[in-house]
Amino acid sequence: MGYVSAVPPPRTDNADAAPGPDPEAGREQGGGRRSVAVALLLGTLGATVVLLASGRVWARGVAAVGGGSLPLSVDGRAVTGLPAALAIVGLAALVAVFAVRGKSRLLVSALLALSGLGAGAAALVNADGRRALDAEAARTTADTAAHVAGLTQTAWPYVTAAAAALILVAGLLALRFGHAWPAMGGRYERDGGPRPRKAAVVDPDRPEDLWKALDRGEDPTGRDKAL
Repeated sequence: MGYVSAVPPPRTDNADAAPGPDPEAGREQGGGRRSVAVALLLGTLGATVVLLASGRVWARGVAAVGGGSLPLSVDGRAVTGLPAALAIVGLAALVAVFAVRGKSRLLVSALLALSGLGAGAAALVNADGRRALDAEAARTTADTAAHVAGLTQTAWPYVTAAAAALILVAGLLALRFGHAWPAMGGRYERDGGPRPRKAAVVDPDRPEDLWKALDRGEDPTGRDKAL
C-alpha cells in the first residue's frame, strides 16, 4: 500500500513577492518637482512685470485750456492701483506656500491664483484710462468739468494683464501640485522619537570618571559588555 505525499506543490504565483514601485506615484512626484520651479518662475516674473508695467504710461489725451490745448498722460498706478497691490499680495502668497502645509497651503494657493486673476481683470477693465485722464485734466486746469480729447492708449495695460495671467498660472499649479511641494524648515523638524543616548567615554586612569560612571549605573570596567 503506497503513501500519498502531504507536501504541497511549490507555489508558482508571485503573491509573496515584494510590490514594485508605483509608477503613478513616481509621475506625481516628478510633476511636483517640476511644478515647483515653474510656479516660482512664473509667479516671480509675473509679479515683477506687473509692478514695472503699472508705473508706465497707460493713456494719453489733450485737455482744452483757454485758447490752446494741454497734453496729459497717466500711468498705471494713477489709473488703478489694484494690479500693483495684488502683485505684492501674490509675491507674499508665493513665499507663504512653502511655509505652510495641508489646508493652509491650499488656502494660500487659492489666494495666489485670485491675486493674478484680480490683477488681470483690474488692468483690462481700466485699460482706457479715461477717468484718470479726466481727473488729471480737472486738477491741472482747475475746472471740475474739464474732459480730455484725443484719447490714446498704450500697450502697458495689456502687458500688465498678461503678466497677471502668469501669477494666475502659478496659483493653479500650487493648487494642483502644492501638496507634493516641500516646506521651509522641514529638514530641521524633529520627529519626536527617542534619540539614542551616546555613552560617555570613561578614562580608567581618572578616578572622577570612574565615580561618574558608577553614579550613572554603568560598569566602568566594561565587564558587563564582555558578558
